[in-house]
Amino acid sequence: MSENQPTQAVATQEPSAAVQQRDILDQLMKPEVQESLTVLVDNLPKLAEIVTLMTKSYDVAKSLATDKVLINDFGGGLGEMVKPIVDKTKTVAQAAIEAGDQVSHESSSVGLFGLLRMLKDPNVQRTLRFTQAFLDNLGEKQKNQN
Repeated sequence: MSENQPTQAVATQEPSAAVQQRDILDQLMKPEVQESLTVLVDNLPKLAEIVTLMTKSYDVAKSLATDKVLINDFGGGLGEMVKPIVDKTKTVAQAAIEAGDQVSHESSSVGLFGLLRMLKDPNVQRTLRFTQAFLDNLGEKQKNQN
């Protein structure tokens, strides 16, 4: 009797590959799965074309990302493009800091005649023209949004 029990246990157990195949066949028998497979088969040429394009794009992107010369050239070009902006920003920031230092040490007030003298300064004129143009443009943008 003990000899029959192990063989019965082996006979009732199905191999896992057979179980998986039956599960797959059960899935394939469902109408929605068959419909999806039909759509996939109908679109295989398009899918193959898309995969080919994606593979080519991936290859190009990978070659560009690993090209040390290109990366160095790009970084150098970007640095040359940004350098004038950084220099201009540093100059403006330095002028603002120096002006702040000058103003903090002065306690005199600007009178009417001092203001008229300042209006003759070309830098003040340029600043006033810029401010007027900026406000005009801002007003136009706000009017167009409404």
